[in-house]
Amino acid sequence: MNAFITAAAAFLPGKAVNNNELDRYLGKPARIAAKTRQIILANNGIAARHYAIDPETGAATHTNAGLAAEAVRRLLPTGEHSIGCLCCGTSSPDQLMPGHASMVHGELGLGPCEVVSTAGICLSGITALKYGAMAVALGLTDMAVATGSELASTFMRTAFIQAMHHETAESPENKKQNPAFSFEAEFLRWMLSDGAGAVLLEKEPPANRPALRIDWIEITSHAHLLETCMYAGAVKQEDGRLRGWREYAVEGEAALRGVFTVKQDARLLNREVIPTLVGKSLPAIAAKHGLTPRDINWFLPHYSSHYFREPLRQQLQEIGFAIPEERWFTNLAYKGNTGSASFYIMLEELFASGRLKKGDRILGFIPESGRFSVGWVLLTVV
Repeated sequence: MNAFITAAAAFLPGKAVNNNELDRYLGKPARIAAKTRQIILANNGIAARHYAIDPETGAATHTNAGLAAEAVRRLLPTGEHSIGCLCCGTSSPDQLMPGHASMVHGELGLGPCEVVSTAGICLSGITALKYGAMAVALGLTDMAVATGSELASTFMRTAFIQAMHHETAESPENKKQNPAFSFEAEFLRWMLSDGAGAVLLEKEPPANRPALRIDWIEITSHAHLLETCMYAGAVKQEDGRLRGWREYAVEGEAALRGVFTVKQDARLLNREVIPTLVGKSLPAIAAKHGLTPRDINWFLPHYSSHYFREPLRQQLQEIGFAIPEERWFTNLAYKGNTGSASFYIMLEELFASGRLKKGDRILGFIPESGRFSVGWVLLTVV
């Protein structure tokens, strides 16, 4: 693919928030939620993350579009570039309509360009990257920008949870009446955080500094095999299907309680995310591109929790693609799980670290538990 990442930037709002400060930003959780938090934090390995929240007022400090725009400003500090294509991915846009990329473009105030909004969850950022890279490689534009951004905290605040479920939501009777309230609705509150990343895509690498050649980007869905795992704006039925918010809206306000919380089927996640998204995808992709573990100098896995690191290592070993852990690079512990922005934020830190050498090959792994899709990205330092 004749497309190069020539610059990378990231934006994390506010100061780093440690585990003892969560109440100050998200609000004090209910008793059952506090127990859930203790379990999740003990397993996910996240010691610090960032929220676009003013801890004094509880108000949001940025919109999602504002986070993405700030990353792009850091990418193009002079503002002199003429961008032909702006591709923006997120799972948490600020509104249903218009598209997220249009709002980012409006925040930036740049000249006219093509805008593309990619939907999904964690993969939406990589889908945006692939579209921008294809536009450059095909000669449709000389320069494109791709972003991934998340404003997850708007779903995670105690005030939002209480507004969805009301004060008595923890009672068994209320859980029965409001099927959207469950462990799945609390699980992700202690996993997700805010941030944005952006990359500049050009058809030629610069002569005076390193760049990353995009060798290929492979995206595969396994939705034909598995039911939904992570979702919002819907309630999962006993048969695994989703019933969307518009169906509940016609039944009145009470029926909508909890529908808009972000939920994840933790049992399904644990059972399928690694075997399906690694074991059923990587062997075929490696064979297609003639890729072996010896070819990989840096492995950038986006896993949502440190809990999955060892299962990932074991699965790679089982399929004959073991990558020594000294070649792994992740910043989950101190920058958090920022969903579609996570790969960008990892890549920006590694790109700026001075540790990359010409010829190094970087393999990115971006799983999405929504309905089990996965992205694999291969980059070469030039």
